[in-house]
Amino acid sequence: MSGFKKFLMRGNLVELAVAVVVGATFSGLIQALVKDLITPLIAAITGGKEPDFSGYTFTVNGAEFKYGDFINSLLSFLIVAAVVYWLVVLPMTRFLALFETKKEATEKQCPECLSDIPLDARRCAFCTVELSTVAAADRPPA
Repeated sequence: MSGFKKFLMRGNLVELAVAVVVGATFSGLIQALVKDLITPLIAAITGGKEPDFSGYTFTVNGAEFKYGDFINSLLSFLIVAAVVYWLVVLPMTRFLALFETKKEATEKQCPECLSDIPLDARRCAFCTVELSTVAAADRPPA
């Protein structure tokens, strides 16, 4: 039982549970936004009679296709994706870029065996060739 308790109390699991609850609530909020504000606005602009797309259907051989529900879901998805991008992904990318260090070259290739060796090495540790014979032009600036 103690192992199960440790599993439940791990930080990642609790964070995931909170994220799922907040995400579900946010999804409901966005669906309400689309249903109650955006689709009536689109209907007003386009002159549609119904303020909600969910009533839009067409019938083929007695089968009813409710494409309006798909439009509502598509609008909800696009809004959620845009909000997640602008409020989570973009700031996190900028934040991580602040801490990213520039990677300077610390190694070079041995001209003989093509192994990676330190820049200041005078002899290759793998094939033991002397690197002082390498042309001065091939060396990185000091």
